[in-house]
Amino acid sequence: MTTDRFNRFCATLPHATHVVQWGGADVWKVGGKLFAIVWDAGTPAVRVTFKPTATGYEILSGQPGLRPAPYLASRGIKWIQRHSDASMSDEDLELYLKQSYDLVLAGLPKKTRMALGATTA
Repeated sequence: MTTDRFNRFCATLPHATHVVQWGGADVWKVGGKLFAIVWDAGTPAVRVTFKPTATGYEILSGQPGLRPAPYLASRGIKWIQRHSDASMSDEDLELYLKQSYDLVLAGLPKKTRMALGATTA
């Protein structure tokens, strides 16, 4: 997945906002809460980080091309980083990005969801 494709996909999600932070990472949030990050460190493989379900984390963390997100994992936060497409296609990654968005949106306070007009998370 290219950074451009990642950003185009995330931009299609309602209420999603984009910022560049942490030394040039493209960061996507909903209601001010992070749901996806991409780093393009000039390497062939763009690194994409997202929030999976608890079961998804257990399944994905041992797959080729996937790992617990390095910085977040050291703090006990169970997010996954895709660093190659060895076991996850771009299409599947987009499904996981949507799931990450849905998980974060659902976890927002009701007042925040209502302010966004997203009352059915």
